[in-house]
Amino acid sequence: MKTLAAILVETKKPLVIDTIEIPKLKPGQVLVEISYSGLCHTQLLETNGHRGKDEFLPHLLGHEGSGKVVEIGPDVKKVKSDDMVILSWMKGSGANVFGSVYNWKDKKVNAGAITTFSKYSVISENRLTVLNKSFSLKVASLIGCALPTGLGAVFNTARPKPGQSLAVFGCGGVGLSAIQGAIIAGCAPVIAIDINEKKLQVAKTLGATHIINAKTQNPIEALQKICPLDYAIEASGSPIAMEQALIAVKPQGGTAIIIGNAHHGKNISIDPRQFNLGKKLLGTWGGDNNPDIHFPRYCSLIEHNYCSTNHLTAHTYGLDQINSALEDLEKGEVLRPIIDMSL
Repeated sequence: MKTLAAILVETKKPLVIDTIEIPKLKPGQVLVEISYSGLCHTQLLETNGHRGKDEFLPHLLGHEGSGKVVEIGPDVKKVKSDDMVILSWMKGSGANVFGSVYNWKDKKVNAGAITTFSKYSVISENRLTVLNKSFSLKVASLIGCALPTGLGAVFNTARPKPGQSLAVFGCGGVGLSAIQGAIIAGCAPVIAIDINEKKLQVAKTLGATHIINAKTQNPIEALQKICPLDYAIEASGSPIAMEQALIAVKPQGGTAIIIGNAHHGKNISIDPRQFNLGKKLLGTWGGDNNPDIHFPRYCSLIEHNYCSTNHLTAHTYGLDQINSALEDLEKGEVLRPIIDMSL
């Protein structure tokens, strides 16, 4: 069986759209017909060579999506044919199968446990979560990364109490999801920080009580004028923002949480006195989610209008337009490109 796919052949070059041969399923693997795929800044890092030397070229990309189970391999018990599923890089229950090798013009094309930039894809069982068939597949593609990372950073990592203050550095798909999580958790105030005014206005429509444009204001000084800050969540990937997040939180109990992925080789500089002040600096593995438990909860929040996704599903592209989608994301013209495999 063959499928159309977007292949990373060489970093800093456009993805190649071509037909590849799908390998036979191994035990614990599932063949999924992809309906929608999200496109994350992680893919920008990969395509631009900002994750260090790529040992697996050529290979397939994509780590969040939705689709329908076509075939299951030996020993798969979590899903069955015709199930609608969320695809995510986050590991749930089930077999953990590292990846597959596809064939392309007699060349090997590597793939990890999950890839979503193709019409059909071989996925490890533990990267799938069964989805209610009435739930929007377009929206479900965001539950593979953007939404759970942002929401989980609030619910699972920060765990603020109602009335505590929270600021988010970076208002892309993940950061805006964190803002919604802070509002659901009862945080007050909820402060959005970015250098893109359009993104800040979206944050405001989602319920952020204050917005700070870090291009025109010093965010630390601006935050100090608003309130003592209990939590700062960094979702920009900027080392400067990571440093600012720790400086911005209050002494004796303030906590900064780092989500963003910085370019390979970039470091942050921390004054150890920040820790002497009683501050905490935490990392998070994609919002510290358990997909089997948390993904259905996030679906429920969306279904009951506690969480909006309209701002993240506004821009769709066909698979043949994926390089344009990457460019638009890098320029900040879209919040979260969605690849619609039916186009």
